[in-house]
Amino acid sequence: MQVILLERVAKLGQMGDVVDVKPGYARNFLLPQGKAKSASETNISAFESEKAKLEAHNLETKTEADALAAKLNGQKFTIIRSASDTGALYGSVTPRDASDAATEAGFTIDRKQFTLKSPIKELGLHEIEIKLHPEVSAIVIVNVARSLEEAELQASGKSIQDLAAEQEQEAEFEIAELFDDIGSAALDDDLGIDVEPEALLDSESETSAESKSE
Repeated sequence: MQVILLERVAKLGQMGDVVDVKPGYARNFLLPQGKAKSASETNISAFESEKAKLEAHNLETKTEADALAAKLNGQKFTIIRSASDTGALYGSVTPRDASDAATEAGFTIDRKQFTLKSPIKELGLHEIEIKLHPEVSAIVIVNVARSLEEAELQASGKSIQDLAAEQEQEAEFEIAELFDDIGSAALDDDLGIDVEPEALLDSESETSAESKSE
């Protein structure tokens, strides 16, 4: 099926191009979203007469998109989700979740503008592309964590695996200290050192007094 593009469509063509597409793609995506019209003589003539207006409108919206992209690029949005100790989410993060997080941060972005190659199913920092205009995109970071504290640690560059390793090391160090204490106590018992500190002081005092009397 031939259509005439009313705006740039990635991997398809620029505004005004007449291209061949699958009928289903045209009926389900291009035509209902106003990205193209069937390439009839009437529609092609109408496009030519409206071309200057369409190009002006495209330039205006692109300028607005460029300004928004400058603010959005590099922004980090936090999403709190439940997950296992291995980092696997109980569920997934969707474009709607990302849109809600952006709204909380003060940006109004339609969920359809978020481009996810696949659902996010793990904790961590994830890059997401936002299509602001046919010719303009922005890249944001979604920080998926189990708590705000964990999100802050992830933002600093630590993964939950790093955190788990640190906690394990701390636990092993505490256990090692405990065994050292137990070993020291056992050594004292083997040497017969079971005298109370007060008794030692009294004994030292008596020894000192006997030495003076002699």
